[in-house]
Amino acid sequence: MRSPLSLAVAGALALALTACSSDVKGDDDAKPASGASATPEGPWSFTDGSGEKVELDEVPTRIIAHSAEAAALMSYGIRPVGIYGDESVKTDPNLQGLDLSGIEILGEEWGSIDVAKASTLSPDLIVADWWPAEKAHSGMEEGVKAKSKKIAELAPVVGVSQGDSILDLAEGYEDLAESLGADVENSQGAKDKAAFEKARDTFVAAMDEKDFTALAVSPASDLLYVANPEYAPELLDFDRWGLDIIEPDSPDKGFPYWENLSWENADKYQPDVLMFDNRSMAADRKTVQSQPTWNSIRAAKADQIVEWPGFWLHTYGHYATALTKLTEQLSGLDDSIGD
Repeated sequence: MRSPLSLAVAGALALALTACSSDVKGDDDAKPASGASATPEGPWSFTDGSGEKVELDEVPTRIIAHSAEAAALMSYGIRPVGIYGDESVKTDPNLQGLDLSGIEILGEEWGSIDVAKASTLSPDLIVADWWPAEKAHSGMEEGVKAKSKKIAELAPVVGVSQGDSILDLAEGYEDLAESLGADVENSQGAKDKAAFEKARDTFVAAMDEKDFTALAVSPASDLLYVANPEYAPELLDFDRWGLDIIEPDSPDKGFPYWENLSWENADKYQPDVLMFDNRSMAADRKTVQSQPTWNSIRAAKADQIVEWPGFWLHTYGHYATALTKLTEQLSGLDDSIGD
């Protein structure tokens, strides 16, 4: 998904696929996807987040994936042959600590994918989230360079839909990994699921002791972006587990993930807690310090600010870590500042 603060400019159509079609690294012998215990017998099918059922004669073995989806598959032992992401692999929170040796990096900027290099990998499946609001897969949304969108011509595209819970994503990619031959019962993903369930129970218990309202934001120099929980599944999870997330009343019609507030109107909502997008939290703190209206928000004045893992969680492991940290942060805050 694109950042709320940037839009890519569509590029010209590329001719690179034709030039590279004869230079293929893969071989013709059927092999299991790297990390799979075995290749299940075909045919193979998977229902995409868009509702379309993708059917193939053979089980895919050479997979290109968007970075978050790659991390989910890798937690079950499935290693893609190529990854493209929205930022550097050195800073992408999905990829931290993962062994990426032998995996081609096809893009490290939202909207820009090296399709010519991707074509040399001879993929038989592209894995990318489905975004209902944009009716597109990750890396194929409006604003992505035209030549980058050609990745969809290399192989069928499947992904789990961004819905009303991160658990839908985690469970969906567990199902996909199993269909590709992963032994999900004996995987890091299975261990991470147990850790997540413990972290969730701890979060619920902590929120039973508090009475918070929270507002998820991403500050910029010209605007305060307020997250719309309807399109942020982790915020919906937090809400159903006891943290009252404020819903903005005027999300942007063209890009409904956010309500865009001018800094003059930054105090429109008065939460007990502000949740900063943790992909840019350090920069966000610097941004708000120069805004004269910042302390007109009671949570800002009380410095009641926590991290929000915005739009990137896909694995039980990352969710367990994020929930544990959020629980610790919230437990130390005052829920009576609005009294």
